[in-house]
Amino acid sequence: MSHIQIRDIHKHFGANHVLRGVALDVAAGQTMAIIGASGSGKSVLLKVILGLLPPDSGSVEVDGVESVNASRRTREQILRKIGMLFQGGALFDSLPIWENIMFRYRQNVDMDKAALRKEAKDILAQVLLEERVLDLYPAELSGGMQKRVGLARAIADKPEILFFDEPTSGLDPITSGVINRLVRDATKRLGATAVVISHDMNSVREIADRVAMLHEGKIIWQGTVKQMGRARHPVVRQFVHGLASGPLTEQYEIKK
Repeated sequence: MSHIQIRDIHKHFGANHVLRGVALDVAAGQTMAIIGASGSGKSVLLKVILGLLPPDSGSVEVDGVESVNASRRTREQILRKIGMLFQGGALFDSLPIWENIMFRYRQNVDMDKAALRKEAKDILAQVLLEERVLDLYPAELSGGMQKRVGLARAIADKPEILFFDEPTSGLDPITSGVINRLVRDATKRLGATAVVISHDMNSVREIADRVAMLHEGKIIWQGTVKQMGRARHPVVRQFVHGLASGPLTEQYEIKK
């Protein structure tokens, strides 16, 4: 059963036709990684799925409910099912960490400050951060710690669906490995469906069940992580293995 169903999504900005009929199914409980070169439209597709950008045409269904052009009430019902880890963390600078984590959670429950802080402490432990972090502010944390707080906020109200936008962007290899493990463990613990936008192949191999490649506005290949390593499609092969020569770089090659 498809938890998320995307059909014939088109999106252009002026003369730039970014998405050209994207179609993709994400099964319940599955982690789908969407890969592609910079400028391929990954982030635009993510924003369309989340309803942050309206597509020019096409359909996005979550649990069989159409989100494109949906009413505000329907959109809110869909968004309650979703947790999001943004590429830059997107923490609120003026709020301490415990309030960042509980920001959305507290809108749906009636709990006093002490109970909220305790809940934040428990969630923080799930991303391997100590209680002392609760009253710090985002600027006092390293990039890796901010990512972990962002993950804690994403999972705070136990969403059915998780979105991860470049979860290891800007992190060193060791910290990236920690984030990958935390993302994988949190997704499994919740039994959530997940969509990961990434160009980090190590992250994709660690986190994903299936992979789809976006190129020139369309999904040109999809399969399991194991199949990805053996893919014969020249664009997929070059991207996955980081080859210097191939269709993705032909336009930049200097003719001798």
